[in-house]
Amino acid sequence: MGRVPNVTRADAQAALRNPLAFIAARWTPDPRTVRRAALAALVMSVVIVVTGGAVRLTGSGLGCPTWPKCTEDSLTTTSEMGLHGVIEFGNRLLTYVLCAAVGWAIVAARSQKPYRRSLTLLGWTQFWIVMGNAVLGGIVVLVGLNPYTVAAHFLLSSALIAVATVMWQRTREGDAEPRPLVGKAVQQLVWFLVAASVLLIAAGTVVTGAGPHAGDSSEVPRMPLDWETVTKLHAVLAWIVVTLTFALWFVLKAVDAPKEPLARTRELFLILLAQGVIGYVQYFTDLPEVLVGAHMFGSCVMWIWVLRVLLSLRERPDPAPQPSAVPAQEPATSASIAGPR
Repeated sequence: MGRVPNVTRADAQAALRNPLAFIAARWTPDPRTVRRAALAALVMSVVIVVTGGAVRLTGSGLGCPTWPKCTEDSLTTTSEMGLHGVIEFGNRLLTYVLCAAVGWAIVAARSQKPYRRSLTLLGWTQFWIVMGNAVLGGIVVLVGLNPYTVAAHFLLSSALIAVATVMWQRTREGDAEPRPLVGKAVQQLVWFLVAASVLLIAAGTVVTGAGPHAGDSSEVPRMPLDWETVTKLHAVLAWIVVTLTFALWFVLKAVDAPKEPLARTRELFLILLAQGVIGYVQYFTDLPEVLVGAHMFGSCVMWIWVLRVLLSLRERPDPAPQPSAVPAQEPATSASIAGPR
């Protein structure tokens, strides 16, 4: 084990002024470490959605009746609040785990060599979305689980998943200009698929806001809409997404598209079929909590794969390395010294 260098007063001052730059100057992570950090942030963004759904489905939405403290007199849950308080406060604590995962992704991206500004910005974008959603989550509690704020809370979580997915993809690519792998018509079809998926997710929040799982055992206001009608609209949008995905798979096969977009589209189609089965079963079995939670998880996975389909339509290889400068007094004698041609 090597000798640990002494930290001088100047080092300490530099660390306080800009801790990220201080770490980056002394640590170069392996590319796999950066990818794993981005993946950890993505996984935690899904976990926080699923646990948030568990809070609602167990009727624990007001387990901690105020925010940012759990009660007027206690920062944490108390024994009098029972299991609902533990579930709600536990979900709040997971926000810190999510922050740690996003922070690790930011530090790893900032320390990568060469420095990739776009990757670091994606990490910071996640951080600010998490902060905004934490505040919005507090507002949800303070307004007594108003369904519109609950819907906004989920949609902002979906935005977090989108940014985390893009960052994870970018850690596996270079920084060259994106090069399309398919034609313009196929790209437009995929953008229609993305737009339909956004509408599908938004309609799902309306189904939740009008449905019976209000999130607490007390009287919680619901969206003044007919639940059966909005559920059928949600189903229609789901079929549109499935149809667009199948059409995309057919077109990609017809034009002999590269393997990557074809594989991602096939995977998305299978995910949609599984999600559809869960959706119909939960509808005809009076919305059991376990199936509703599974449907929420499936919604996150579906959204990730829609974005993976979109991102698979282009490639961004590493830019070709520049020939290294060779001193005049030491002429190159081999290709390895002269650099790539």
